[in-house]
Formats: sequence, C-alpha cells, structure tokens
Amino acid sequence: MEVEDAAGISSSGASNGAAAGGSGGGGSALIFLGTGCSGFVPNARCLMQPSDPPCLVCSQSLLLPPDANPNYRCNTSLLIDYCPDHTKHSYILIDVGKTFREQVLRWFTLYKIPHVDSIILTHEHADAVLGLDDMRAIQPYSPTNDIDPTPIYLSQHAMDSITEKFPYLVRKKRKEGQEVRRVAQLDWKIIEENCEKSFVASGLQFFPLPVMHGEDYVCLGFLFGEKYKVAYISDVSRFIPSTEQVISKNGVWQLDLLILDTLYKEGSHNVHLCLPQV
Repeated sequence: MEVEDAAGISSSGASNGAAAGGSGGGGSALIFLGTGCSGFVPNARCLMQPSDPPCLVCSQSLLLPPDANPNYRCNTSLLIDYCPDHTKHSYILIDVGKTFREQVLRWFTLYKIPHVDSIILTHEHADAVLGLDDMRAIQPYSPTNDIDPTPIYLSQHAMDSITEKFPYLVRKKRKEGQEVRRVAQLDWKIIEENCEKSFVASGLQFFPLPVMHGEDYVCLGFLFGEKYKVAYISDVSRFIPSTEQVISKNGVWQLDLLILDTLYKEGSHNVHLCLPQV
C-alpha cells in the first residue's frame, strides 16, 4: 500500500503522481485529496486583509503550484484506490466537501482517476457534503438521468440532514408536471454508528468508528484494509470507549496506519483534536 498527500508528501517516498494505481501503478493506494479545515488553506480573509508581516502559511500557499505545496489544502477528503488483484481498480471517496470540484480538476486529472465507484460520508457538515451536487459532473451524461446511481454510505442522522439540504438529490419521483432536470444520481445506503456493524463498499469492508466531534455531535471514522489495517478519523474531539478499544494496541486489530484529525499546532479546540492532544 502506498500513501500520498495530493500536496506531494508521500509516506512511501513516491514522487508526485506515483501513488494512484490509475496513473500506472499497481496495488491499492490512498490519495489525500484534502487535509485542510472547513475554511481550507489559504484563508481567504488572511489574503484579503494581510497582516504585517504577512501570514507565512497563507502567503506561501500562493508561491508554488498546489501539487508541490503543502500549504495549499482543500477540505478534508480521502480517495481509496482499491486494487486487490493488481488489475481492476475501484475508487472509493470519503467525503465530498465544498472544494470537491477543485479536487477533481487538480488531483483526479493528475492521478488519472476515471470515475468514483462509491462514496462514504463521515458526517453531514458543509466541508463533508456540499460538493455532492458536483457529482453529476463526473457521472456519465444522461439528459433523463438514466444512469446507474453511485452508492453513498451514511448515517441516518446525515441522511436526514442531506434530505433538507439537497431534496432534489434524494427525491426519487417527480411531481406531476415537473420537468426532468439533470442531477447527480445517488443510491443512499444507511449504515449504523456501531464498530461491530460493518458494510462493504466497492468490494472493500469498512467498520464505522463513532467519535465525538464536540460533546453534542457524533461523527464517523472508518477502519478498513485487508493486508494493512487503516483507521481514518477526520473529525474528532474525544474517543468513545468502543472506538478507542478497536484502534488501541490491545484492541481487535493492530493498526498499521492511523489518520487523525489535528487542527492546530498548539493549544486546544472544543470540537477537534490539536497536536498536543494527538
């Protein structure tokens, strides 16, 4: 398994573009389409009203092209290039945030990703779901929406929220006299917020990892992998005991890779972990 950040930071030492199997490599891979916060980096206000001296991170984010720039970060999103037999690739997308279209233009084209086979949502906040409308741009064209829908796995709470945000993506039947309008075709599949209730997306088994994202909100991480065990937890302020047990050294599985929310280098935050807590 190779792991590469779309900003060019690779844990396997691969050069940019070498991680995704779709770009000519074999085997499975992880591509970090975004590792930024909800407002992403650079911060727009920081550039519009620069301080004196200018913010080092945001100012540097404009100096290099994004593929070579660790300071240019879109909304948090992970693309799993699943290729168990080194021949057929399945592409599983975790979260579809506000910067999804930019991620497609920058990283899908760079890594030669031809399609998305399934989607998994961690939660229903804007930085995880507001790109869902743009899914139609990467689906086959049909003016009558006569295409196979993309499976999308999410909790019931996320489903209820998205039904309000995107009723036209959820509604299956048109009202009498309503015109056909082309929209993303999605097949909504409810998953449980339970470590023991696994599901399969595009042939790969996932175990939900419920965590607290603030004390009033449950977000999902996911454990997956066959040869290597990976836990992906993008939004967390506190671990609940069942999830902590699963990912601990004495838990059900010994992890090979833990991908964990880290908002600030110093200090703390009420709904995210920061580096000292991590």
